Amino acid sequence: MTLVRLALQNYQCFAQRQEVEIRPITVVFGKNNSGKSALVRSPLVIATGMHGLSPVPLDLAELGEDAPDFIDLVHNRLDHGSVGIELEFREPIRCSWTIQNVIESQTQVVSRCRIDVRGESATFTWSDADDTDESEERPYYVSGPGKASDEPIGVRFSGLIPEHDFVRGREIKEAFGEIRHLGPFRTRPARLGRLTARRPAQDQFGSRTAEILIHDHVRSRGRLIGKINEYLGDHLPDWRLEVIPRYDAYAVGLKSLKARNLWVSAADSGTGVAQVLPILVQRAQDELDRPADDILEIVEEPELHMHPSAQAALADLYIRAVHKTRVRFLIETHSETFLLRLRRRVAEKRLRADELALYYVESDGEASTVQRVNVDEAGNVYDWPDEIFAENFEEVRAMTEAQTERLDTDAR
Repeated sequence: MTLVRLALQNYQCFAQRQEVEIRPITVVFGKNNSGKSALVRSPLVIATGMHGLSPVPLDLAELGEDAPDFIDLVHNRLDHGSVGIELEFREPIRCSWTIQNVIESQTQVVSRCRIDVRGESATFTWSDADDTDESEERPYYVSGPGKASDEPIGVRFSGLIPEHDFVRGREIKEAFGEIRHLGPFRTRPARLGRLTARRPAQDQFGSRTAEILIHDHVRSRGRLIGKINEYLGDHLPDWRLEVIPRYDAYAVGLKSLKARNLWVSAADSGTGVAQVLPILVQRAQDELDRPADDILEIVEEPELHMHPSAQAALADLYIRAVHKTRVRFLIETHSETFLLRLRRRVAEKRLRADELALYYVESDGEASTVQRVNVDEAGNVYDWPDEIFAENFEEVRAMTEAQTERLDTDAR
């Protein structure tokens, strides 16, 4: 099953309900501090209520040391505020929640939950007037297939999922699936690394990249490295990725195919190479060992520190991934080149228009909105926002005006 639609209300910078359709490649763009990161990271926040066993709706501590407090998720950080979340899956399954902050007891409660599974609906409405018990069960008016409670009954929530006969909790959790996240600042590989007993799992900083490559070199005869070098062939044709032994450790670097004995440690390579390596590693892993289940991968600024030609190549890499694996992508970008390549591939029929969704996030200083930018089968876009990626035109116009003024001055 697959998540196909996400909606948020009163969530961080989004005061009004904002909806995003999740397609194989969903791209979010906009100016700095407009709310792009809040939008693309929201599935990570929701996942803390889907896969955890906490009695609170969102177990934000799962997000790590820098996790937000719930009040940070509420628009304008209101003490008694709430957030709204809606999810739709392909089956079809639809779920919606209103999560209320209860400042007096320093906790949060699902104040309303509605779950629709193949035409059958269940609704849970919190009765706060009767909520005086300190137990994990709370009073709810419950309605389900052919039944409705006249009085509140005790219901325990496991994260966002009510434990009740009306609800197929396991099915909803499986439908939500796995969420991955690669942040905007990837860790530069260390100069030396050691072989691990098991293949390391990547993190949001790409900090395990060298360990993964070392493990592949020793345990899998460079199978992964070979696939990465296939990716690099068109863009670094004079170099190949290599792992070499160094004393009691290993080093990851680039070997020149032209200059004899020239080898550059990944720690000393260009910043763009260090930033893209975690992306290439994950793409190669998924292509060689296809995931059995659907995965939504969140990637922030994949183009960071990369030349425009390489930014376009990244777009092709993601297109290849959606056609060869069960991974879909929610991408935040500042790259016009990245977007242009996606549109070009639609026009060339290498990517279907219905496999791509573009969203523009805009802030008026008080709240943000999400605007869909439609792409047709020819790669044309409609409802394109004003002043986005218009900087080149403005610079050329200003330069032309300056040149004209200089010519007039010299002619006098």
